[in-house]
Amino acid sequence: MMKKLEVSKIVVEKDQYTAIMQEEIDVELAETLQAGGRMLVDSDGLAFIYILEDESAFYYVIFSQETWPQLREILSQSATLALRLNKEIEIELSSVVEELSFLTDNIEGNSNYGEEMEKAVQEIFN
Repeated sequence: MMKKLEVSKIVVEKDQYTAIMQEEIDVELAETLQAGGRMLVDSDGLAFIYILEDESAFYYVIFSQETWPQLREILSQSATLALRLNKEIEIELSSVVEELSFLTDNIEGNSNYGEEMEKAVQEIFN
């Protein structure tokens, strides 16, 4: 099973970056989620995807193009990024800088990701 969680914006609070989702996750589920420490690329949706997991499922945290300028800042500062699951619970997205760095380097000049994705990444991350 896989559930998609859309990030609507990334804000700076208390000297850290926090990703805010369109909808909150209930507390019981939020308490079971763990950072997967890896990211994927959605070339068709022009998005980066961070994986969260619990014992039974994967959750795709989707970072659409609107959030990329903040992702670039996080990358350039080697900053941490937390994901707000609800009012009480945030989870740090471990390895986000390493994963983003790898993906953006890999996408550049690589037609496997599609021309549109390659161009979009170059515009923001170079």
